Amino acid sequence: MGDVHPAEITVLLGRVRDGDRSARDELLPLVYKDLEAIARAYVNPAQSLEPRGLVHELYLKIVASREAVDARDRKHFFAIAALAMRQILSDGARRRRACKRGGDQVQVTLSGMADGEAARDVDALAIEDALAKLEALSSRQARIVEMRCLLGLSVPETAEALDLSERTVHTEWRQARAWLAR
Repeated sequence: MGDVHPAEITVLLGRVRDGDRSARDELLPLVYKDLEAIARAYVNPAQSLEPRGLVHELYLKIVASREAVDARDRKHFFAIAALAMRQILSDGARRRRACKRGGDQVQVTLSGMADGEAARDVDALAIEDALAKLEALSSRQARIVEMRCLLGLSVPETAEALDLSERTVHTEWRQARAWLAR
């Protein structure tokens, strides 16, 4: 990902962890294009949130928050970012689904809904629910699925990011895919 040297991002992440607010301001421009690429993989054209909007929501959620971003390095940061993007989208889908079921006390007719809108929300929620169930069974397999599917990391990159052997990643990846297929 990106043209920026990984060590530069790792240094900035260390400064962010230490509470340096100026490092947060320096970090976003360096990782923005990569975050937007990850967001494009998450957002489909029919959703109300566009990739840039998702990146901005992400920034508000993890970078501009009072809590320090606890990322060890560039790959770990992007893994955290991908997970946060998934959560932002699934939270939005849940809110829309709750509103459709009367959660906002305003009646909505089916004729006012765009074709396939409900199906897209269910798909986002189905993915989130499946990963949450997998997380309950094996947090390591859930992290591997996130890194492989959501970040597009290779087996060696996933192994390095999670501090596992490539053989372990292969085995866990195969098991996770089989479980998700069921």
